[in-house]
Amino acid sequence: MQPLELWGGAECTVNRVGDRFRDQVRETGHHDRNEDLDRIAALGVRAVRFPVLWERVCPDDPALCDWTWSDHRLARLRALGVRPIAGLVHHGSGPRRTNLLDPDFGAKLGDYAQRVAARYPWITDWTPVNEPLTTARFAALYGHWYPHARDEGSFWRALVHQIEGVAQAMAAIRAAVPGARLIQTDDLGKTYGTPATQVQVAHDNDRRWMGWDLLCGRVVPGHPLWARLTGHGLGGKLEALAGAPCPPDVIGINHYLTSDRFLDERVAAYPPAMRGGNGHIAYVDTEAVRVLDPAPKGLANALSEAWARFGIPIAITEVHNGCTREEQMRWMRDAWADAEAARGAGIAVQAVTAWSLFGASGWNTLLTAPGVHEPGVFDGRAGLPRSTAMVPLLRALARGEHPTHPVLDGEGWWRRDLRVTHHRHPHPEPGLDRLLSRRGRRPLLITGATGTLGQALARTCAARDLAYVCTDRATLDLTDEDSIAAALDTHQPWAVLNAAGWVRVDEAEAAADACFAANCTGAVALARAAAARGIATVNFSSDLVFDGALGRGYVEADSSRPLSAYGRSKAAMEAAVGALEGRHLIARTAAFFSPWDRHNFAVHSVAALAEGRRVAAAQDQIVSPSYVPDLCNAVLDALIDEMVGVLHLANQGELSWAGFAVEIARACGLPTALVDPVPGASLGWRAARPPQVPLVSTMMPPLEAALQAFADAPETRELIARAECAADALQLA
Repeated sequence: MQPLELWGGAECTVNRVGDRFRDQVRETGHHDRNEDLDRIAALGVRAVRFPVLWERVCPDDPALCDWTWSDHRLARLRALGVRPIAGLVHHGSGPRRTNLLDPDFGAKLGDYAQRVAARYPWITDWTPVNEPLTTARFAALYGHWYPHARDEGSFWRALVHQIEGVAQAMAAIRAAVPGARLIQTDDLGKTYGTPATQVQVAHDNDRRWMGWDLLCGRVVPGHPLWARLTGHGLGGKLEALAGAPCPPDVIGINHYLTSDRFLDERVAAYPPAMRGGNGHIAYVDTEAVRVLDPAPKGLANALSEAWARFGIPIAITEVHNGCTREEQMRWMRDAWADAEAARGAGIAVQAVTAWSLFGASGWNTLLTAPGVHEPGVFDGRAGLPRSTAMVPLLRALARGEHPTHPVLDGEGWWRRDLRVTHHRHPHPEPGLDRLLSRRGRRPLLITGATGTLGQALARTCAARDLAYVCTDRATLDLTDEDSIAAALDTHQPWAVLNAAGWVRVDEAEAAADACFAANCTGAVALARAAAARGIATVNFSSDLVFDGALGRGYVEADSSRPLSAYGRSKAAMEAAVGALEGRHLIARTAAFFSPWDRHNFAVHSVAALAEGRRVAAAQDQIVSPSYVPDLCNAVLDALIDEMVGVLHLANQGELSWAGFAVEIARACGLPTALVDPVPGASLGWRAARPPQVPLVSTMMPPLEAALQAFADAPETRELIARAECAADALQLA
């Protein structure tokens, strides 16, 4: 058996919602970056799923094809020795002249495939239609995508038309490329459920195979779904497909943490938004990983079941997890391990595909509305793609090596108890759980154990299963080099997060030397000692290193001009740590707010407003607030990615402190009229504040999302309830 190959793919969906086409290749910037192909090749990728998409090449007249983009990039892939897997339709409905319910969809796609094959007769691997079953569900059963149908008959027609398209495309391709291989992809999720939902469970589990069953000519009398499709008038098409089967040469399994589902008819036990049904029984359809105990062994199970059913070689054609960095790494590591284990059991798994190499845009809305840009193997949120920690991991896998990084010693959330967010159900197939070794884990060392940021970092590390050790002044004194050395040598961390320091901005004016010693001298001593031991460091700085006179948002390269003793201590730390040898990251943040502690502007505002008290806030000072949970996740991602230098980490947006209070009130459902915008000078601050210091930042979510997360946090809801009760009690008294 040939060694397991690493494949890759950039998210390339072109789909239609209403009259609007959406192009992921353009939205992620991949369309405009020729050098992306060199980045892909440098990973050790042997093949890449490459879009020669119908809607992009031939959107109008079928005889007018624009090959410019494809010509240039396919030539470069060929020169780099990377094999393309040509895709023709990716979650699309074709150009405007057709759609998934068009009976001639297959013939039209076959005509386009003939043109592509004539243009590129050297391409041997093809995926004419990506995920036909999934696309039919989203476009013709659920109505999310064009043609926006919502009935079972339309769903089956959309699926059959796509399969006809695959068959006719491959016939046209093989006329020009006799040895062309069909690599047919689809999401292969399995459905579980309570006893009352077993009829629907059985239907879903028969349906999940239908794309491949149709291609293999298996949907004939006796097939569990034959009568269902013929009842929708598709008998003739089924007979034609069975009479001229077009079996895949490789079955491409796309599998996500959301792929396996669980159906539960006890809908009252779940939030109302999750409730649905099939017209005969009401049920909730949720992720199986969120309820089954032990967790489903989804991908490994899919590999073994697909092999047992078809006996056709398999590739895992999408591996992606939109989450924190170490979870992306763990998901890829687990997928590779599942593939190797399957090969050891005699299953012909050929490759594992790193998907969304350059991220994806709007998938949190299923492409139905603008959404977030999530990073992939490369993070393109700031423009030029930046390599993440996924890059060395993939290179190691491509070389046949075992990837090493301290974060890989932890378990993915899908293997931990926190994964269960709904009611726990016993797994119907016991013995599928797997534990990973937790011995010998090198920790992160977090200073400032009693502070707001130190505690938040510890909480986030625990949620992400990152081993950590917190130190306070008794166990690591930043004024004592021997104490620093002892702590580093005792705990042997792989990185240090310095969350200790002076935080009282106004008091620093009368204690400048003490502030400087805590924020600069101690931080530099810690960074120097860590660098001598090959340990990375993170220090935290502030928007108060700027004077606010720039008239625009501040970027990392802007010069510091602090107005206060606190700002001067942070600016001096930045300069001194930045001049040291070693790996040092400095995170500039601003205006912390968090539901996890009682000492920040947002919490004070909520408490006052909920009690009916007025809140005075500066209207002449513009900031970019940092939601502490977002900050902790972003800085840990940056650390894992081995980023160095100064990095702005604030939520995307800017407003005055008064505007901040108003938006907090609005998100929490509290009276905005109780916010009093006032000049900052009237608030009695001793330290000068800059008038306008918004930070330009790309690694954290928009401020609107952060405000909503703060408002929805259990701690915030509890605070509001307590404050309102106190106000009511006072009125009664």
